[in-house]
Amino acid sequence: MTADTDVFFREWRRRRPGQTRSLDRARLLATELALLDPDIPVLTVVGSKGKGTAATFASAYLAASGLRVCTVTSPGLRSNRDRIRLDGRSRTEGEFQDLAESLGRAMDTLPAASAGYLSPSGLFTLGGVLQARRGDADVIVLEAGMGGRSDEAALFPPTVAAITPIFAEHVGVLGETPAAIAEEKAGVTNASTRAVVSVPQPPDVTEAIIRTLNGHGITLETLDEHRSLVPPRVLPDGFSRVNALLGCAAAQRMLEVRATAGPSADRLASVMASIILPGRLSWHLIPGTDSEVLADCAISRPGMATALAAARLRWGTIDHAFVCLPDHKDVAGAITELGDLPVTFVRLPYQHLRFTHPLPPGWQVVEADDLARVTLERSGRHVVALGTVYFIGRILELVDAYTDRLFRGPE
Repeated sequence: MTADTDVFFREWRRRRPGQTRSLDRARLLATELALLDPDIPVLTVVGSKGKGTAATFASAYLAASGLRVCTVTSPGLRSNRDRIRLDGRSRTEGEFQDLAESLGRAMDTLPAASAGYLSPSGLFTLGGVLQARRGDADVIVLEAGMGGRSDEAALFPPTVAAITPIFAEHVGVLGETPAAIAEEKAGVTNASTRAVVSVPQPPDVTEAIIRTLNGHGITLETLDEHRSLVPPRVLPDGFSRVNALLGCAAAQRMLEVRATAGPSADRLASVMASIILPGRLSWHLIPGTDSEVLADCAISRPGMATALAAARLRWGTIDHAFVCLPDHKDVAGAITELGDLPVTFVRLPYQHLRFTHPLPPGWQVVEADDLARVTLERSGRHVVALGTVYFIGRILELVDAYTDRLFRGPE
């Protein structure tokens, strides 16, 4: 980690036992940077899974309409530069360093952290809004962290919000039930929000979202997959498809709210066809070999089943699987789906993640820091890598995946 990148993690690294992230401190920093009223409409994506896909497709749809789009997602694909993009492009090293230095100077003016610290994801959100202002963006697309009301994205109330599937993840942190988690995530909105679009949700989650939005006088709009203007051939396969459609629907609502014309059919099809989604059922040759890796951020049994089915359809057989799932993910479901495949279980070096779930006796276990390209090469010609986005980011780095540009914006 470079010195300038460390700005984003400075207070998190220095946090004391019991200290938590502070939205008030983030607000103070945003005020110092004069960001709280960026005068740029914001489209915010919240949910438990698929936020990055929705944010990418929303950004591409808006860019196809001729708007300059700043996108903030989390975490980065291969580097932290990937978290902040203009018209689909990652920031250059120089641009990223300039952002980090600006944040660092503003942080130096704040009083010492006492009750709480500035979270890394929150600082990247603020950095993205700062980049949007510097880059003359017409619209900002924010992927919220794990929360909504408690997330730094809430400092920038959305004009439009998109809600991806919500399920029992981060139970005990965001809420004790999926409905409570849904209330927290929908709380990213306020009375200035003009539209909220959600994928179809379970009844208890839908009721919780509606109850939260009613407090702001907002009517929930549920995605109708059959009304999309996007050609089906340019949409991704698997679970990413509904989130891609959600992003496009939310972007169309943003255009309507702004009274901005949408893209022509040809322009929309062209930009959407240029989208790449590294780590979402993406295929990568290992450099210098004829071995191929399927990388997918599957964290549940249905996600694992979809990825494995895609691999078998393409290859016929799977030689090896690399899997990384901390205890709060669906480890049991993954074990069932992987069956008798040869598996290497990978553990990440993060203190907040636990890897204590019992594993089948035949599985190998390695630390992520020990994973190397040669490990993949020696595992066969057909390899799948499944698990958390942080782990998949490491796989993308090992196979030298292209991540600098996710779609072709306005020429």
